[in-house]
Amino acid sequence: MAPAASTSTSPLSRLLLLSLPKPGAARHPSSSSPAPPCQQDAAAAGLVLRRREAAVAVLSTAVLSRFVLPAAAGAADGGECPLEVAPSGLAFCDRVVGTGAAAQEGQLIRAHYTGRLEDGTVFDSSYKRGKPLTFRVGVGEVIKGWDQGIVGGEGIPPMLAGGKRTLKLPPALAYGEKGAGCRGWEPTSCVIPPNSTLLFDVEYVGRASG
Repeated sequence: MAPAASTSTSPLSRLLLLSLPKPGAARHPSSSSPAPPCQQDAAAAGLVLRRREAAVAVLSTAVLSRFVLPAAAGAADGGECPLEVAPSGLAFCDRVVGTGAAAQEGQLIRAHYTGRLEDGTVFDSSYKRGKPLTFRVGVGEVIKGWDQGIVGGEGIPPMLAGGKRTLKLPPALAYGEKGAGCRGWEPTSCVIPPNSTLLFDVEYVGRASG
């Protein structure tokens, strides 16, 4: 059975209805003499203008729905996030800008993270362990890309507590030619193969006590 026709009006239809004459609208009785040409021209110009305004509104709505809104929603719901590349080669995108204090070099902080290879393989996640990583940031306790991506510098703003940021690290800012988690001499034995570009979703929880 075909679905019943909807009685609601879409936003797109409302734009058109606002601009076009309504069917069945009351008409004034015509006078014995036709309207002067100047009035007829003005009425015609007004109708054309209203139709142009309607077309522009419809086009604007279509562009907004097709490009702007999906891009904004993507960053918020975990979808694609446009990356900005810093001079060091590190790329970053703030999914959520925090509202707390900025991370500072030498601070003991807590951060949740998920690490992925470029093919999407997850190699580590603090969320699965249920506990954020505690470390001193900016002093070399973690890979260079993490220090730079959290504390900031070279065109990268520092993360604020409560913020979530995606980092894309070139090999030089990650584990380089050695890789990580290797169980033998073969590169295939490594959890992170040599010369891997890594992706991290980092959540800066805040300063740690101690």
